[in-house]
Amino acid sequence: MQVLVRDNNIDQALRVLKKKMQREGLFREMKARSAYEKPSEKRTREKAEAIRRTRKLARKKLQREGLLPAPKKKIIGAAAAR
Repeated sequence: MQVLVRDNNIDQALRVLKKKMQREGLFREMKARSAYEKPSEKRTREKAEAIRRTRKLARKKLQREGLLPAPKKKIIGAAAAR
């Protein structure tokens, strides 16, 4: 993984690096490897993740077909300050 530092701006480069690591799932993997996970707990977790994935895909499919309303977009800026 590589991050460019522009104009000696270390803070921005660190922010970009953390965002990339988060997207890759590195923090989740480090947390999972920090302690032993029993095989039964692993099976339970993986099953829950699979269910969550399939529900998300089904929800997105229904939204594309127009059977479910699209999620409301967050308003950022002047409208939120009112």
